[in-house]
Amino acid sequence: MSEKTSCLLRVCALLLLLFGQSLQGPPSFSVDYKDDCFRKDGQRFRYISGSIHYSRIPRVYWKDRLLKMYMAGLNTIQTYIPWNYHEKYPGQYNFSGDRDVEYFLKLAQDIGLLVILRPGPYICGEWDMGGLPAWLLSKKDIVLRSSDPDYIAAVDKWMGKFLPMMKPYLYQNGGPIITVQVENEYGSYFACDYNYMRHLTKLFRSHLGDEVVLFTTDGAGLNFLKCGSIQGLYATVDFGPGSNITAAFEAQRHVEPHGPLVNSEFYTGWLDHWGSRHSVVSSAYVAKSLNQILSTGANVNMYMFIGGSNFGYWNGANSPYAAQPTSYDYDAPLSEAGDLTEKYFAIQEVIKMYRKIPQGPVLPSTPKYAYSTVTMKKLQTVSDALEKLSYSGPVKSIYPQTFIDLNQSLGFVLYRTTLPVNCSSATPLSSPLNGVHDRAYVSVDGVAVGILERNKAITVNVTGKAGSQVDILVENMGRINYGRGINDFKGLVSNLTLGKELLVGWTMYSLSIDEAVGQGLLWETTSTQTQPPQSASLSLPTFYGGSFTIPDGIPYLPEDTYVKLPNWKKGQIWINGFNLGRYWPDRGPQVTLFVPANILSTDAPNNVTVLELEGASCNSQPCTVEFTTTPILNATVQPEYEQHRRLSAKEDLL
Repeated sequence: MSEKTSCLLRVCALLLLLFGQSLQGPPSFSVDYKDDCFRKDGQRFRYISGSIHYSRIPRVYWKDRLLKMYMAGLNTIQTYIPWNYHEKYPGQYNFSGDRDVEYFLKLAQDIGLLVILRPGPYICGEWDMGGLPAWLLSKKDIVLRSSDPDYIAAVDKWMGKFLPMMKPYLYQNGGPIITVQVENEYGSYFACDYNYMRHLTKLFRSHLGDEVVLFTTDGAGLNFLKCGSIQGLYATVDFGPGSNITAAFEAQRHVEPHGPLVNSEFYTGWLDHWGSRHSVVSSAYVAKSLNQILSTGANVNMYMFIGGSNFGYWNGANSPYAAQPTSYDYDAPLSEAGDLTEKYFAIQEVIKMYRKIPQGPVLPSTPKYAYSTVTMKKLQTVSDALEKLSYSGPVKSIYPQTFIDLNQSLGFVLYRTTLPVNCSSATPLSSPLNGVHDRAYVSVDGVAVGILERNKAITVNVTGKAGSQVDILVENMGRINYGRGINDFKGLVSNLTLGKELLVGWTMYSLSIDEAVGQGLLWETTSTQTQPPQSASLSLPTFYGGSFTIPDGIPYLPEDTYVKLPNWKKGQIWINGFNLGRYWPDRGPQVTLFVPANILSTDAPNNVTVLELEGASCNSQPCTVEFTTTPILNATVQPEYEQHRRLSAKEDLL
């Protein structure tokens, strides 16, 4: 071979190396209806995916969780976009910090994972109001998830902001997103508005282009697919372990005679509710069903691969009203804290049978540390701290207003009125139309007298003189996220009565508790007012505070931990101003809350703030919170409402 020929060959090889991608043509991802598969860059492709919600995991842990998913053998992840997480108020968008979805997508791509994007606008996901922003309810008769003009206008504006952000991340544009879901399980919703789905299809196409694969997801039954599927969107199904796989995919084939088989939500576990047992699905059961699905050649997404946490107030609820707890562990292959479980390795073994998985060491669980027990002191009652908590000041009206009337979405509102007559004997204070949404803590002249709770307790007895001050602290425990009840108004949504008399003349205080806690306002003074004697079983809603120090000389600290509140009943807890979520060991099944290391400090004392709503037993012994290395998510409880419900059956949540 001449030197000239050799040189020419080397140049050609270099050009192929540099421009190989362009010679292959641009990236592409499509549905192949002839061979019943997906095509990626022209090659037959099957995804094995897992769900991860960036909104439930601190940003600092996104890489850790994604790497563990990749090492399990997944080639794809699936994630929801909660609209209300990014647009708390109309036109005010937040895509920074833990909400930086673009950074999340870049991480996934850097690790080698493709992405299935589920931007809604409705997502369900056991998330408050299914991801829809509560401010949509300012039009009281709005029909959500329909062609209602006000709803459509809000959706168009949101998608006009969000979808153009996603376009550069589509696979054909060099990004990781291979498919995009339109709406979510629409066949389970009462509206069955085909014009709405047509509008969304056109809207998504206008922003994302004609090449992207758009799809729908519905339960694996013709009754769901009837209203959930529509021409122009590829129809997929969802079902859990133990389902009749043949029948499930036959339902998909009824609306999609050709194309890839897809289970978009194969349930690795199941959701929890306060007052019901922690859901557990055996690893062997999940692995067996996963193997059966993959053996058919189908594509699958495991929901969830990691659940994470409903920090703050973001949990949803189901009907009849039952709120989900702070933990969204889901009995998933990766635990709430990102730890590898027996189920993780069982799934990995199944995946090994169908594709080569990455080589490398087993990624470790994040280390945990049991910090000291923290003694808590009483700070102030909610009533004492009212001026610090209610930035907007009082609102007066004849009848009580809802949270949305008061321009508040989450958290708490204090309703105040007076007794119109003397109540020398016990007189029923009632919500005859079951209008307490969702739980109300009632006091008269500074004495706790009872709790009203949606669907459970609509009356408490009160005594007092005419003119006595009645305070009702109402807690929004999470909006319904599934079914026709998602237009879930909060607060006192109907009038209260005293005996047979309608209560009028209300003063209402929207409470900005997170802001007050974050600014340390509740720590500036402790309560000096003498409170009237409280009952042994019930106390005024009260803030408590304590702190602990993490030595900075110990390597690797701070580390993750769990916090539990022995002898406390129900409330909310913050560490260094970060809202960890709700605790309710009295009802269970969750007892501990996950504390990610990134909110802890070795440079300054770590402040713990607790809002106890019912009464910590601090009279006979010190109040403490304890840190532990072991989660408790399955405390034994007596199921209150779920005996008729099945695991992995969403129709039972309607």
